[in-house]
Amino acid sequence: MDAHVWMGSLEVKTEKYSQRLSPYDGRIASRASICNASDAQQALVIAQNAAKIAKKIPLHQRCAWLLDVASKLKVQREEFAKVLCDEVGKPLTYARIEVDRCIETITLSAETMRTMHGETINTDAMPSGRKALSFWRREPCGVVVAITPFNFPLNLVAHKLAPALVAGNAVVLKPTPEAPLCAYKLAKLFIESPYAITDALSVVYGDAEVGSALVSSDIPRVISFTGSVPVGAIITKSAGIKKVSLELGGNAATYIDTSADLEYAAQRCAIGAFANSGQVCISLQRIYVNAEIYNEFAAKMAGETAKLIVGSPYDEATFLGPLIDDDAVSRAMNWVQSAIDEGARALTPPRSEGRLFYPCVMADVTESMKIVCEEVFAPIVSLVKVDTLDEAIEKMNNSPYGLQFSIFTNNLTHANQAIEELDAGGIVINDMPTLRFDIQPYGGVKLSGVGREGPRFAIEEMTEIKSIVIL
Repeated sequence: MDAHVWMGSLEVKTEKYSQRLSPYDGRIASRASICNASDAQQALVIAQNAAKIAKKIPLHQRCAWLLDVASKLKVQREEFAKVLCDEVGKPLTYARIEVDRCIETITLSAETMRTMHGETINTDAMPSGRKALSFWRREPCGVVVAITPFNFPLNLVAHKLAPALVAGNAVVLKPTPEAPLCAYKLAKLFIESPYAITDALSVVYGDAEVGSALVSSDIPRVISFTGSVPVGAIITKSAGIKKVSLELGGNAATYIDTSADLEYAAQRCAIGAFANSGQVCISLQRIYVNAEIYNEFAAKMAGETAKLIVGSPYDEATFLGPLIDDDAVSRAMNWVQSAIDEGARALTPPRSEGRLFYPCVMADVTESMKIVCEEVFAPIVSLVKVDTLDEAIEKMNNSPYGLQFSIFTNNLTHANQAIEELDAGGIVINDMPTLRFDIQPYGGVKLSGVGREGPRFAIEEMTEIKSIVIL
């Protein structure tokens, strides 16, 4: 199926298309319109005009719009899951989970917006003030540019579209080139809904040229981007005076305390490290283990990893499907081999078949190795021996990233210390740092980004506060 451009409510079929090949078997998964800077500018102008209308649409209609999309997505669950398998090689079981989460994200956005409100202000609270009717309220920013990645190409689109649209904005979406059809089909549900706001959503495709035109334009008020740190840095420099929300890289870590349930910890760490083939910003990459239990935990971790099924994303039993492209496989294998050359041990044998990269547990890893100090974005996890929680916290914080960390412990004092001292946007106690509930605030510190997602928090990012005084 072709992913056409959406210029507002008008579906545009272009002369030239690019092909997206399945990362699993190389079949043509979809075709997407080839866009340029002119297309991006046209979409922005349409959004600019639509934003003037969108802000006046009653909230009940905007909420009905989102709930209608969520209802139809539920009916088309299998169809969307199949597209995720085709375009990014996501195992079918987990593709269905992503569709379900997308439905929840859209629904939560509508429900959250119903309860968003301002407050009255006591203007006579200080001697310089006086009595007046004063309050503040939230208003839409206007035009939002949303740029999304390949690893969750449905739910992460929903995390931008749903809050932006229900808040009364207009949106121009540039989805990842790896999953154009997924975004097209979701946008189609929004645009063809009987509750849709005319021209409030446009979709264009492309890489740097299109992205640069969207970001550098004076039309959008908000740029919402999920992707790599280098691209995030470019956006920050070229956006100008706008609200910029950046969800960037991570180097998630956990600590295994002597009081932890080691079997449970190993089970959860295997999932956290290898879900979606490690292609997750909060994928568990570093496991700091107390020296007293290091060997026991390492054996359990290797055992849990060996149980994971690698194979066709269309097989219901598959846990790990393919990496996104050949470069990802080469990089992962090179980093593992580099670590081995520097003295690390592979507790599970590093191997690949085509773009299938088997999960790899590394031991005796040092802080200078790439598989520890840089974002891997592949199914590789490293075990590092530490003597104390203090040492673990110091090493976990010694990273340019700060997205999510966790600790496995039954020691309340240690849990509290981790909450206080770990430098990250999210801390999880007794589960993997890869845990994310779509209702929660999500985002990082340092190079992991600026701003927060999650329906309520994204709505705050995509609205302005207007203060009113009546005398």
